[in-house]
Amino acid sequence: MSETAKLKSVRARIDSIDNEILRLINERAFAAQEVARIKRESGEDGDLYRPAREVAILNRICTANPGPLPRDDVIRLFRELMSACLALQQPLRVAFLGPQGTFTQEAALKHFGHGMHSLAQESIDAVFREVESGNADYGVVPVENSTEGVVTHTLDRFMSSPLQIVGELELPIRHCLASKETDQAAIRQVFSHPQGLAQCRLWLDHNLPGAQRLPLNSTAEAARLAAETRHAAAVAGVAAAQHYALTVLYSNIQDGAANTTRFLVLGNHSPPSTGEDKTSVVVSRVDKPGGLATLLAPLARYGLNMSRIESRPSRQGMWEYVFFIDILGHAEDPILRRALDEMQQLASLLKILGSYPRAAH
Repeated sequence: MSETAKLKSVRARIDSIDNEILRLINERAFAAQEVARIKRESGEDGDLYRPAREVAILNRICTANPGPLPRDDVIRLFRELMSACLALQQPLRVAFLGPQGTFTQEAALKHFGHGMHSLAQESIDAVFREVESGNADYGVVPVENSTEGVVTHTLDRFMSSPLQIVGELELPIRHCLASKETDQAAIRQVFSHPQGLAQCRLWLDHNLPGAQRLPLNSTAEAARLAAETRHAAAVAGVAAAQHYALTVLYSNIQDGAANTTRFLVLGNHSPPSTGEDKTSVVVSRVDKPGGLATLLAPLARYGLNMSRIESRPSRQGMWEYVFFIDILGHAEDPILRRALDEMQQLASLLKILGSYPRAAH
């Protein structure tokens, strides 16, 4: 058989496989619609999105994956498939820190897929308010960066919000320098979110030491402004640069090669246990020697692991602090439940912010 005939045969096989994939995708979509119908007939009128169910599906698919497609590609494909099927049942409204092209939007798309209805917000506080008011089903906000640490606005907002953390995800952050200018020497101003400027501080010190650095609400807003301003550039993601028709002058200018941001998904109810969960709490202690150690003692006594602890001013009095703690496990797990009950007796404040599936690594 000639090479041309061989290629024709393989391509015909691919066409046949594609037709079968299309048939099965639509069969799955019909099944998803049937699930929605059964739930509504039983009187379930609420949100049909089930984070724990999605995690279980993705874990099962990844375990069954024989290759050659890598795990991340399989997750991305099935995430989009589930997103499209859910959109047929009930399109999700997801608020995120905007405008279009931010890393937070990228995180929202990674978690919910392109089937969601995205609602860009001008601030982290606005994301909280959209979900609290019911205008959005879920919200996505940044909470910490591997280079620059916590996003304090997000932590502080939890103190007054009834929302729960229903999920988390991690996103590698790759910054570029983008501009309408084609010559680096012409750049006199650099726009970005404060975190973006901080994450690229060394690169900017070395390559644009004389340029003024101006912080804005988001990297996408920086790209928009750079598109309208002569002799200006933005530190932003490639998506934002493309959205505002900027030229990418330099890629991967972040100072840390492993620069990663953790995002939280906000909702009204924590999902049930998956077996691979994390619980976030905020606590305050009586201000006395050894108070924090005493407060954390139940976690050690029950052999529970903390993955993070951060302190923030309580805003209730001078030099008074609250502590945000991430603990491995679900709040309904018996051992963690007992530990939290004991901490409650020791703390002047203990608020469970949510139990949710851990981010995949």
